[in-house]
Amino acid sequence: MNEAVIGLDIGDVRIGVAVSDQLRLIANPLEVITRVGWGPDTKKILAVCEQYNTRIVVSGLPLNMDGSEGFQAKKVKDLCAQLEKKGLTVYYQDERLTTVTAEDALLESGMHRSERKSHVDKVAAAVILQTWLDEQNLMKERNPQ
Repeated sequence: MNEAVIGLDIGDVRIGVAVSDQLRLIANPLEVITRVGWGPDTKKILAVCEQYNTRIVVSGLPLNMDGSEGFQAKKVKDLCAQLEKKGLTVYYQDERLTTVTAEDALLESGMHRSERKSHVDKVAAAVILQTWLDEQNLMKERNPQ
């Protein structure tokens, strides 16, 4: 399990990207990709995966507040299907309120509003990835094999 994991916060305009350490304990914000289209977006995500020597991606899944999947969730799954066609393994993590959490963290850090916009997506990706990592590690603690 010495393989990093890439986290994604996929939006219509930008994709926030985060990466875990190889032990899968800590998620770190990495970058923000400006959306161009499925082809270029997929290539950029594949390049990030190659850079970190991983084929594992965790994508935020924007569920409705009642837990159902809506139009945005379908768009995320459509892009992730392209990633899977390229050989990546994609897991989904409920991303409800992660942007709010990311905004709060940036506010607490004292970052000015103009700076926050360029960072919020990658911080949201880190929140999504960290939540997934924590859940995976908790399951391992409860079910050691």
